[in-house]
Amino acid sequence: MKNLKQHPLITGTIVLTATGLISRVIGFFYRIYLARLFGEEGMGIYQLLGPIMSLSFSLAAAGYQTAISKLIAESVARQGRPSLRPLTVGLSISVPLSLLCNAVVFQYADLIAGNFLLEPRTAPMLRMISFTIPLSAVHACINGYFYGVKKTGIPAATQLLEQCLRVGCVYGLSLLAAARGQRLTINVAVFGLVVGELGSTALSFLSIYRRLLNALIPDGTLYRPLLAMALPLTANRIVLNLLQSLESVSIPEKLRLYGYDTSTALSVYGVLTGMAMPLIFFPNALTSAISVLLLPMISEAYAKGDLEAVKKNTYRTVKYCALLGLFCMSGFLLLGEWAGNNLFGSALAGHFIKTLSFLCPFLYLDATLSSILQGLGIAGRIFLMNVFSLLIRLGFVFLAIPRFGITGYLWGILASQAALSLMYLGTLSLTGRRLTENRPT
Repeated sequence: MKNLKQHPLITGTIVLTATGLISRVIGFFYRIYLARLFGEEGMGIYQLLGPIMSLSFSLAAAGYQTAISKLIAESVARQGRPSLRPLTVGLSISVPLSLLCNAVVFQYADLIAGNFLLEPRTAPMLRMISFTIPLSAVHACINGYFYGVKKTGIPAATQLLEQCLRVGCVYGLSLLAAARGQRLTINVAVFGLVVGELGSTALSFLSIYRRLLNALIPDGTLYRPLLAMALPLTANRIVLNLLQSLESVSIPEKLRLYGYDTSTALSVYGVLTGMAMPLIFFPNALTSAISVLLLPMISEAYAKGDLEAVKKNTYRTVKYCALLGLFCMSGFLLLGEWAGNNLFGSALAGHFIKTLSFLCPFLYLDATLSSILQGLGIAGRIFLMNVFSLLIRLGFVFLAIPRFGITGYLWGILASQAALSLMYLGTLSLTGRRLTENRPT
């Protein structure tokens, strides 16, 4: 037990992985339940909300969470104890931005649904989901603090609570509707999202509000370093999310050019993004847990000039994530058809799972490599590499899907993820060599 406490990467990963696995198990069966309750087309419509959620989170919270985590880790390295000032500064910027996003999405839901998502039925769902934006901003900033001090209990608890509330809400409403002989729409799944985010934000706030009172007035000297770190990350995330949004809304459109009607195109899109992809991402609970903890750990070691610790954590992480990817690839390749038919009742989902199994070694490695490179302070190159990877996928969306159907997009995912892994590994190798050469003797 003492040895575990001396290795926060291991203990933090265990906590986040255990919670993440439980949460993903719940979410996995929840996806199956939604697919059977609302059908493939309903799942396709629901998945169209993803670009707006991701874009809003990128604008209002994502960069600030990372900046808070990094600044707090650096304060621990310098002072031996964490400072709450980066959190209050981050909240003072993130919350107003999130309220603005909330107002824009709510007010212009019809315009966004009809002209951007190309599906008017998403408008009422956009209005509901807009209220999760301020909640997720507060939640993300507080999580950034806990990740910075390498205490993962609260983020893990809020993640699990959010999933339980979401699933419980939808399941309870569906039982009530069935008892009354009513039929629910996919809108109820969005309502579940709102309830889940409300509960998790309340728990995260209650866990820290007493300490926040002692640092309620933001430290003006921290605005410059926090913004210097957060703004490039935010800009990068926005550009990436815009490209991802273009990709997401274009897939059903290009499937129609291939020859599908609107219902079939949305159904195929729903099977891919709502059934097959969540299963492929299921083992990512482990790599995601490692990633969020690697950033402050690498940042702290790098700030201290401890290159040996950076190398050791990097080598160990890359090795085990690659092994996990190969193991999962074999499992999905062998059991993909069985999973599609027996879990989702969809042969098409089984075909997608088998094809995407080759993605695993690259997918699980990329998340951790990105965190390592961010901890070493080279976010600009990460952004350029991600843009290049997305442009590869977009090329397949616009050129391959109209000719080969959804199979053309699967090829694009594999090609872009493999290219991203190679670029990350090459950059990490060059950076490690440069740091070693410049190391004082």
